[in-house]
Amino acid sequence: MVTMKEVAALAGVSITTVSHVINETRPVAASTRERVLKAIEETGYTGDAIARSLVTGGTKSLGLAVSLVSHPYFAELIAAIENEAAHAGYSLVLIDTRESAESEQAAVRMLRSRRVDGVLLTPTSGSAALPELRRLGVPTVLVDRLTLAQDTDQVGPENVQATSTLVRHLADLGHRRIGLVTGAPGVPTTDERVLGYRLGLGRAGLKWDEELVTQSLEPLLGQVSGLVVSDHQVLMGVLGAARAHGVRIGTDLALVTYGEVEWAELVEPPLTTMAQPVEEIGRTAVRLLLSRIADPERAPETIRLAPALKHRQSCGCHQ
Repeated sequence: MVTMKEVAALAGVSITTVSHVINETRPVAASTRERVLKAIEETGYTGDAIARSLVTGGTKSLGLAVSLVSHPYFAELIAAIENEAAHAGYSLVLIDTRESAESEQAAVRMLRSRRVDGVLLTPTSGSAALPELRRLGVPTVLVDRLTLAQDTDQVGPENVQATSTLVRHLADLGHRRIGLVTGAPGVPTTDERVLGYRLGLGRAGLKWDEELVTQSLEPLLGQVSGLVVSDHQVLMGVLGAARAHGVRIGTDLALVTYGEVEWAELVEPPLTTMAQPVEEIGRTAVRLLLSRIADPERAPETIRLAPALKHRQSCGCHQ
C-alpha cells in the first residue's frame, strides 16, 4: 500500500506539500509540483480509497475504460460485459476515455481510485495507461484493440483474415481495381485491416497499389470499381461522399465494410458487412479478467474471435 508519506519521501518534500498538490489548496512551485506528480506516477498512489479496499479485500467491481465515440456497438458491448459481470457477482464502473491518451490515463486512475478489482481497457493510440497498469500489477484485459505483445490478456475480433475475405468477395465478383478507405494509421485495428486488404489482393492475384488506400472516397472516384471500408466512422463519410458525387452504391461502386452497423439493412442498397461477435467479445473479456484476478501468475492469453460475413446488396450481388 503506497502512502502519501512515501510519495513525499520520493519527491523530497513534506506530506503537506503533497496534499497541496493533490487537492490544489495552495500554490506550489512548478518544479516542486512536477516532482510530486512524477512521484505519484511512479508509485501509483491514488489516495486513501486504495487503503480501504485492501482492508475489505476487494470491491467486487470491475472498471471499463472505453471510447464511446469510436464504438458503434458500445451499447451491446457494455450490456454483454455488465451481464457477465453481474452473473459473477460484480458491478461495472464505466468511464469514457474520449479517444484521448490523456483522458484515458485519467479514466484509469479514476477507476483505480474507485478500488475496482480489475480493468477492461480499449487502449487509445499512444496509450500511457497500459504501461502504468502493467507496472502496478493491476489485473487488466484489453478489449477490441489488441497489441502485438503477448504480455497482457486481450480479446477482440480477428481483423486480417476477415478483411482479406472482403477483398476476395469483391474479386470473385470480377473486380480488378479494389480500393480501401481506412482510418488514420497507428491504431492496431486499422493497421491489421490494411494488412488483411493486402493479403486479400495477393490471394486474388491482384497487385498492391498504395494510391488505392486512402482516408476518403474522393481520390478513388473513377479509379476503382470495388471498395472495402475499414470501419463505421469511415463508412459514414464514404456514403455521404458517394451521395454528393452521384455514385450509386451497388451499381457504380461495389462496397463492402468491416463492422456491422444497426442501420445496415435500412439503407438502399443494404450493406454487406463483416460483423464482429460483440456479445461474445464482452463475455470473454469479463471471464479473462476474473480468471486473472483469481490467478495473477497465469500466462497471458490473446483471443481473436472470427467475425461473420453479412451478405447483402451493396457489393452488387442481388439475392
